[in-house]
Amino acid sequence: MCGIHGILRLDGAPVESAHLSLMGDITQHRGPDDEGQHIDGACGIAMRRLSIIDLAGGHQPLSNQDGSLWLVCNGEIYNYRELRAELQAKGFQFKTGSDSEVLLHLYDAEGDDFVYRLNGMFDFALWDARRRRLLIGRDRIGVKPLYVMQDGQRLAFATEAKALLALPGVRAELDTRVLSSYLQLGYVAAPGSMFKGIRKLPPATLLAVEAGQVKEWRYWRVSPQIRRDWSEAEWIERSRESLQRAVRMQMVSDVPIGAFLSGGVDSSAVVAYMARESSEPIRTYAIGFEGGEAETLYNELPYARQVSELFKTQHKEIVVKPDVVGLLPQLLWHMDEPLADTAFITTYLVSQFARQDVKVILSGVGGDELFGGYRRYLGGHYARRFQALPAWLQSAIGFAAGRLPADRHSGLLNTLRLAKGFVASAGMGADARYQSYLQVLGQDLVGRLLVDGAGGQDPLAAAFASAGHEDELNRMLAVDAETQLPDDLLLLTDKMSMAVSLECRVPLLDHELLELAASMPSDIKIRGGRLKHVLKSALADVLPDDILNRKKRGFGTPMGAWLKKELAPLLRRLLAPEVVKARGLFVPAVVSGLIADHEANRMDGTDALLSLMNLEIWSRVYLDGRSPADVALELKSYLPRA
Repeated sequence: MCGIHGILRLDGAPVESAHLSLMGDITQHRGPDDEGQHIDGACGIAMRRLSIIDLAGGHQPLSNQDGSLWLVCNGEIYNYRELRAELQAKGFQFKTGSDSEVLLHLYDAEGDDFVYRLNGMFDFALWDARRRRLLIGRDRIGVKPLYVMQDGQRLAFATEAKALLALPGVRAELDTRVLSSYLQLGYVAAPGSMFKGIRKLPPATLLAVEAGQVKEWRYWRVSPQIRRDWSEAEWIERSRESLQRAVRMQMVSDVPIGAFLSGGVDSSAVVAYMARESSEPIRTYAIGFEGGEAETLYNELPYARQVSELFKTQHKEIVVKPDVVGLLPQLLWHMDEPLADTAFITTYLVSQFARQDVKVILSGVGGDELFGGYRRYLGGHYARRFQALPAWLQSAIGFAAGRLPADRHSGLLNTLRLAKGFVASAGMGADARYQSYLQVLGQDLVGRLLVDGAGGQDPLAAAFASAGHEDELNRMLAVDAETQLPDDLLLLTDKMSMAVSLECRVPLLDHELLELAASMPSDIKIRGGRLKHVLKSALADVLPDDILNRKKRGFGTPMGAWLKKELAPLLRRLLAPEVVKARGLFVPAVVSGLIADHEANRMDGTDALLSLMNLEIWSRVYLDGRSPADVALELKSYLPRA
């Protein structure tokens, strides 16, 4: 695990070592244990290393025996032992015990097709000196990020965008073309980024530069094929076996390892199978909040404690009232890009807590997408029942629902919020309905909010166009795998864990397990309105019923409640009409209307307001060139003194 970066001079000029050092210095948090670089004329590749496997011998860049191939790789290759044995049998000689070295010899043996053999999370850069060819790539699901910048003189890449900004002649500029999709989704979907001239390499993508030509191609997508020849019992058994295999593979490590534990189905399943594979107690870490009703809704510590006791883990808990104002500028600097998902705050805090003991952590991220765990996946199920009602009754319910209050941080008002959203979308087609569930703001409101009007990229439309599924639920999975998973959940998981030099692994997103889940018929995956039916059935002899069937709660913060109370002064100062006008992106009156609607419970504006607030804070750090500490001091001055 590390951060990688590099430069290929398209004009043939030699790469300067100092420029690679600048890129590495700014991402030292990704790899505090080691650094290295290799320069061959116009190409330079480099890394910062967090030592996980082969602590003494895994220095990068790695080379083959004759020095004709050089590699830097970020992440872990979980099947490296099997691949290593196969390659050694063919006569390839290894210099180290590093998992990354298998990429060099696989490429030598199979060319670009070597990526099909890898089970892991990774981004890499491979320099083929024989062909004067640079190849960079990213894992199938996009667990590890990779940014690319190209101008007339050079192509540069890095695990974090800030490393590219460290290069001479590069400055942070806002790409206004992504603002519309950012406001709709609450994050910037690949290949876009919030920086003009810098883009994300999409998941499962390779990019090669040879003889002055740049070629980019996708090597994997979620298959649209559904298997209908297995019984429900077979699906349950295969899911159980595949999950246990994925957890076992991802426990490989030469340093202490632990697990995040929320007490939900996914993290509890990971801990359960880790306990089966370990002769020592598993270390588990949980986070909760102190405060009133809103904080209580997000506090899952009793459930985590129950699972810990069941599997006899070494369990640690942290109860927080986070200094959000002090944290946000620094965390958004680490994120590289703003986003509206409050889970990035929670992930950072629990990562920081766990890093006191371990270097590697396993997370349950991805289980909801694979096995149908979100309420939004039930939209079609209930829409069909709603549409069976008489037209006059549908109309009456729609009229009443439009006037319901909404607040996700109150038990009753959150139920009303969900009902309001469902009724508003019940008459839509499947794709449009699902898009309405995913979006932070609708296109009409985005058009009124932006000074220049709506326009630009529509990542969801592109994802639906390439999904290919006739099975409605698995079509949603394909869309999530293209958008929310890599560009929201996995991006924040990577950036927030690596901010404290912690490697986070996601066994539920093992690509073989994902392919299995994607081929599962939706009427088995969700049975009779029961979310995660197959997964829960597979875990019935592993986890207690009250864990398997308890009400789902997201891994975030009660930010919406805070914005109405203790953080209300921050909200009003950051999004004051004069501030919004000076930034020149949004119509101040529309922003003020969003604040008023949120405060009056006419809508739950948590994500919308956080997307606007975080964009303003991000702009002060990146566009205005201020330090996170300086911005934090300013934000704290907005709040009344205690």
